[in-house]
Amino acid sequence: MSNVPIRRAVISVSDKQGLAEFARGLHAAGVELYSTGGTRRYLEEAGLPVIDVAAYTGFPEMLDGRVKTLHPRIFAGILCRHDHPEDLETIAAHDIRTFELVVVNLYPFEATVARPDATFEQAIENVDIGGPSLVRAAAKNHAFTTICTDPSQYAAVLEQIVAGGSTTLDLRRRLMAEAYAHTANYDRAIAAHFGRLILAPPHETFPERISIDLKKVGSLRYGENPHQGAALYETVGTGASLVDAEQLNGKELSYNNWLDLDAARRIVYGLPDAAVTVIKHNNPCGAASALEIGDACRAAMEGDPLSAFGSILGFNRPVDEASARYLATPGLFVEAIVAPDFTAEALRILTTEPKWKSNVRLVRCRAPFGRTSVAELRQLDGGFLMQDADLSVDDPSTWQVVTAASPDQALLSELQFGWAICRYVKSNAITVSRGRALCGAGAGQMSRVDSVEIALRKSGERCRGAVLASDAFFPFPDSVRLAADAGIAALIQPGGSKNDAEVIKACDARGLPMIFTGIRHFRH
Repeated sequence: MSNVPIRRAVISVSDKQGLAEFARGLHAAGVELYSTGGTRRYLEEAGLPVIDVAAYTGFPEMLDGRVKTLHPRIFAGILCRHDHPEDLETIAAHDIRTFELVVVNLYPFEATVARPDATFEQAIENVDIGGPSLVRAAAKNHAFTTICTDPSQYAAVLEQIVAGGSTTLDLRRRLMAEAYAHTANYDRAIAAHFGRLILAPPHETFPERISIDLKKVGSLRYGENPHQGAALYETVGTGASLVDAEQLNGKELSYNNWLDLDAARRIVYGLPDAAVTVIKHNNPCGAASALEIGDACRAAMEGDPLSAFGSILGFNRPVDEASARYLATPGLFVEAIVAPDFTAEALRILTTEPKWKSNVRLVRCRAPFGRTSVAELRQLDGGFLMQDADLSVDDPSTWQVVTAASPDQALLSELQFGWAICRYVKSNAITVSRGRALCGAGAGQMSRVDSVEIALRKSGERCRGAVLASDAFFPFPDSVRLAADAGIAALIQPGGSKNDAEVIKACDARGLPMIFTGIRHFRH
């Protein structure tokens, strides 16, 4: 199979990045340019000779541009097999010209529907018809036809045309695979958008079929462990998020860094006032709220100083000079910090003063925290689980004091903080907090009483006057007795156990106030 000389190109693009330079190179190499509508006018304004597709086909553009390239004289010219004499005889008999290069990218459907004011009609009009047909035809006939669907491909194609008048089969096969991925992603975006609007039954949020459109951001050094490969992908069409945050300093972010940065932002934006969270292995080992971000930073780091060594920090306010000076204290070591911004002085301190100055990853993520989807997916062997994201807002007005003793306003504020932290700790989850700062956490244990013991041991003497939060009910009163012995002043939990009465009785015996929230926040 020989490489067919590229004599003619059909060009119809929405994204005109790099197009004038590419088309100019094609023209210099002797390639005739055919185009329609806005693309034709763009090339003509760039001073390039362009043959109007309508003039060639003898059929005008119509229906407000909905019908332009959908014509046998175009598609036969693209699909002609140059090693089939019958094909060549047929197109000669009908005076059809062959097209060895097709340059197409599609209507900006995703960008259109991403606008908050986008209407249903605008979405429909941005469903491309001719474009995907041209792409699929050229990809199908890649043995003889080169298909370009992205400006990043122009340089390689032009280089080969200039060098030898054609492209290699290896390049055409690669472009063919990329073309089919391009149209598949386009169709997925359309199906997903209209599926969300129309196809979900009235009381069912989970469609029968779903598509996930991911775009590779880059390769990572390795995954959770050095022997695992890894890469970072972004969900197409979600807008500003952690994935497109700006790294200001430090080594490349690792797979585990990304997981912990996401956990840090998730927790810190759920806390009141200025807040800082300290993450280790996707769980908070420190967290605090205060009126000043510097005070919150210090309190969060002092929650569990041993675990905080080599941690990931999340800020919900810009990192200021006070925070940076504290973090630069000898003996402290931070792997990464994610924040909405860094003051100039904080950035200078963190990148010049500590021993780890050149390594600390400083990530500026100005996007307000928020889930880009109301559903969560988790992979299984052979499939996925989907659930509604836990976006419920905890409303203290719905909580119930179930004990004889009631918490005063100070304890109630502390219980609210403890409950806000507990929902982000891996189940079975227990947190102990005092002064709106996390003192200790028990996470991921098979037994809830084990989590209680870990949280109390981590907190030590700080248990006295602190509050204890549990993400799910206490099945037995043993955890209450442990908490009371340690000096815990109040408890908060969902309630709902068949032994609730015994648990309440144990609290009353020790004069402990306890709140039932009525909602569980498991994180498996």
